[in-house]
Amino acid sequence: MRKRCAVADALMLGMDAGMAGRPVETLTLLAGLSLLPFVAVALTSFSKMSVVLSLLRTALGSQQAPPTMVLTGLAMVLSGHVMAPVISETLSRVESLPSMQGGAPRSWADVDPILAPLRGFLVKHGDPAERAQLLSVARELRGGAGPGEVGEMDLSIVVPAFVLTELREAFQLGFLVFLPFLVLDMVVSNVLLALGMQTLSPTQVSLPFKLLLFVAADGWSLLSRGLLLGYR
Repeated sequence: MRKRCAVADALMLGMDAGMAGRPVETLTLLAGLSLLPFVAVALTSFSKMSVVLSLLRTALGSQQAPPTMVLTGLAMVLSGHVMAPVISETLSRVESLPSMQGGAPRSWADVDPILAPLRGFLVKHGDPAERAQLLSVARELRGGAGPGEVGEMDLSIVVPAFVLTELREAFQLGFLVFLPFLVLDMVVSNVLLALGMQTLSPTQVSLPFKLLLFVAADGWSLLSRGLLLGYR
């Protein structure tokens, strides 16, 4: 055990010494790590998954069940399945790039081929109308910039178009998820009104029936499968 601790301490000291001798690369690495939450939210399917799951919990009316941490974890797992081909293709491009030295690109010409799978994913699942509108706005904000300055496939256009498309589709799915539970709420409310139980909260009565309906229909599997197949 002491030998393993000594080896680990030596490795950590070696890493610290190496990073201390390269302050620019250290700052670049730290800046890249700070962008990971943005990448996970804006450049993957995580935003759509999390919004749909949150709307599902609201439709059920179950307050904090399941907890936010559980929904976030499920959204991350589903996003991992969707983004696995993109990540695999990106890693293969990194490994096969001849101009890579020491695991770091030397110029933007090295980075652009690496981003090609991600750009393809964003373009495939982004609305062309959103890209055209954002492109028009970007050119207008830059004083009538030409096609050479701002292109439709630039990340500054593709990323927001993808995010807007994801949010729109998430709310569309949320509407479809809400419908059966809304109908059930209306039925329970009318039944309580007919029985003269106006003082009894319809939400408390309908919640067990909502849970029963969701479990009987295997709702988690159906919703997860629908979200995944939306990225075919």
